[in-house]
Amino acid sequence: MPPKQKSKSWAELKQAGNECFKTGQYGEATNLYSQAIKALEKNSKRNPEDLAILYSNRAASYLKDGNCGECVKDCNMSLELSQFNVKSLLRRAAAYEALERYRQAYVDYKTALQIDCNIAAAHDGTNRMTKALTETDGPSWREKLPPIPTVPLSVKEKLAQMSAGNATQPSPTPQQNGTTQTKKPAPSDKEIKKAQALKEEGNALVKKGEHKKAIEKYSQSLKHNPREVTTYTNRALCYLSVKQYRDAIRDCDEALVIDSNNVKALYRRAQAHKELKVRARVFIIALQLLIPTQRNQTLVSKVSAGFQGKQQNKKHFLP
Repeated sequence: MPPKQKSKSWAELKQAGNECFKTGQYGEATNLYSQAIKALEKNSKRNPEDLAILYSNRAASYLKDGNCGECVKDCNMSLELSQFNVKSLLRRAAAYEALERYRQAYVDYKTALQIDCNIAAAHDGTNRMTKALTETDGPSWREKLPPIPTVPLSVKEKLAQMSAGNATQPSPTPQQNGTTQTKKPAPSDKEIKKAQALKEEGNALVKKGEHKKAIEKYSQSLKHNPREVTTYTNRALCYLSVKQYRDAIRDCDEALVIDSNNVKALYRRAQAHKELKVRARVFIIALQLLIPTQRNQTLVSKVSAGFQGKQQNKKHFLP
């Protein structure tokens, strides 16, 4: 008999998860982080900080995979173990934002700024949430916010020291969710203004539930400014509403070319893929129910095999 393989330690599993995450294999990274969490939880000498990091890392994988609900749960676990973990706060804020839970997102962004007032992503997020909450709740939106926790000075000092110790490599200037270069030509100021006006008309139509008309406005807007990421994500939302899932995926892909970590694009693309997967399964079930002959059972088997193969190939469809 071959010798029994030694099980990997939680640290080895974590490192393997980190490597998968770096290469965009978010599903596999999630699996490895889950194994690492189980292994560490069995360790009687476990450090709560280590466990908090593992939950935060798995939350990042969920976020990249568009699974914002699970991201929030893992961030909650991480923050129970390490109350003011900045990465967990920012990841939970991004997930809340994608889920359009703007009040909670605002609180997390503001809490992160208490810890480090130089986090550009938190500043940008706070500005976006301020605008969104003003539109939805009116001038008195601050009165409807949950309480913002006060970060003790001792925690700020400790985290500042940790950040200083980790600042060995220069990092790129953080922008909204991490932007990337795009080859699309820069529009003129006149074109940008025209595009913005059309986008706002589209937004107004969405609020009325007129998604098809909104799609037309967003499409016109993109002709004037094809570099505006929110127009793509807004149109993707409309495509989801009218069940044009492939069009939604295409718009999310375009948004991610401009902003590779845009949470709404990741989340909406995941929603579209999920709906397409459900549709394929419904089709298979319909075939089985409507045409249960031997010949058609063979057809069902082929369709099922082809569907499963496609799903395996698309297991990691997020960048």
